[in-house]
Amino acid sequence: MSTARIGPRASAVAPRAKSGLDAGATHNRETGLLKNRSFVVIGLGTFGSSVARELARFGDRVLGIDIHERNVARLAETLTEAIIADGKDEAALKEAGVGNYDVAVVAIGEDLEANILCTMNVRMLGVETIWVKALNRTHHRILTKLGADRVLLPEQEIGQHIAQMLHNPLVRDYVSLGNGYHVVNFQIPPKLDGKPVADPDVFARYGLRALGVMRDSQFLSCETGALVLRTEDKLLLLGRRTDLWRFGDAFRDEG
Repeated sequence: MSTARIGPRASAVAPRAKSGLDAGATHNRETGLLKNRSFVVIGLGTFGSSVARELARFGDRVLGIDIHERNVARLAETLTEAIIADGKDEAALKEAGVGNYDVAVVAIGEDLEANILCTMNVRMLGVETIWVKALNRTHHRILTKLGADRVLLPEQEIGQHIAQMLHNPLVRDYVSLGNGYHVVNFQIPPKLDGKPVADPDVFARYGLRALGVMRDSQFLSCETGALVLRTEDKLLLLGRRTDLWRFGDAFRDEG
């Protein structure tokens, strides 16, 4: 299957080939600013199109690929390039210049065979970083064996995220940092209103570190320790998951 480009932004020019010096580079050495990277998103269903749109919004170069014309046409005006192609067809992906992109996101979500073959193809074409959407845990293990750098189970991850916020109304959001550590966005409970952030009875007793608070639309750092908490604040706490949930459960009924 050959490739077909759609939309006025379509271009036959793929990103330049990466050299050994700049492959995977993300920062401008002179300015220190984050450099835009190039991404190819294969599979433009609900998940893939959402990822592609956000990357484009950040100003990154994004190639979108899908076997269905309607999915490609929907994003033709948004992405740098949109192509009708079959992810199972290595020759078509090569023609599209997939091997010259920094990161590939395989977002094919229903066809297990197509998902696996596409992952193998982008690896064979030399894409350095590959993220893949898995359908289940068995599929997750297969993709890991194939060398995917990150395997996603979006429904499961979202479900866990929502469950944490439902369990404790004070939790507004959280991010896992690995090794059991999380950053959690907590709503300040009434019991902590007026407490200085440096008070050892507030966070240190739980083994937590306060990073800062969001007050209205401003971020206020906790570095000086002089900050006084208010109930309308959103607090960013760093710590181990068990300690964070122990802290949250102590104030949960006040949420």
